Amino acid sequence: MASPRVEVRMTIEFLWHTRAQPTRGPKPALTLEVITDAAIAIADSEGLAAVSMQRVATDLAFTKMSLYRYVPGKAELVAAMVERAIGQPPVLDTTDWRAGLKEWAHQLLAGYLRHPWALEATVGPRPIGPNELGWTECGVALLAPTGLTGSERFDALALLAGHVRMIAQQAGASRNPETELIAMIGELLRQHGDRFPALTATMASASSGDGQNQAFEFGLDRILDGLHALISQRV
Repeated sequence: MASPRVEVRMTIEFLWHTRAQPTRGPKPALTLEVITDAAIAIADSEGLAAVSMQRVATDLAFTKMSLYRYVPGKAELVAAMVERAIGQPPVLDTTDWRAGLKEWAHQLLAGYLRHPWALEATVGPRPIGPNELGWTECGVALLAPTGLTGSERFDALALLAGHVRMIAQQAGASRNPETELIAMIGELLRQHGDRFPALTATMASASSGDGQNQAFEFGLDRILDGLHALISQRV
């Protein structure tokens, strides 16, 4: 069995196509894209844990061994799934950093909502493919003319990505998590409101307005407001 470091290197080579590909033998009956799409379909409907080489082979009506001609193992398969599911970075119509980052965040959220398992597959240190690295390139390029340092640009993008992931995780747990949470808090306050007067008043004010279920936009705008304030100091 290969060491974790060797496995990571092999996955990186696979994602970036730096490993030599077979050129002889019969015409391939499958393609990596077909295999990856089958794995994504399983993960979309049943979760990442349901994906295995055997399950994908079964769904494609091939043997498990036939898949290894195209993908070395499950680690490489999951990495390829992330690359294909999240896709290439967005092509933005603007060079304005704020508008661009807002669109960047919206498109990243849409990808996670289409494929919730990608949240689990993109946690912690792992091999990064060209598509995923391209998303980072797109984000930091927007911030390049702002006067922020390299570290600040990375941190800004990490903050945005973290906000996107939090909202996507909440959406994955429930169709309308904010509404459910507010309903639960409301029920508790009906019984114990005298102990939480400030929260009771806040809930009453919120229920009379139309600002509920806007956590993504509210948080996104506040992050961008903070970046704008910091960038303005550098001008």
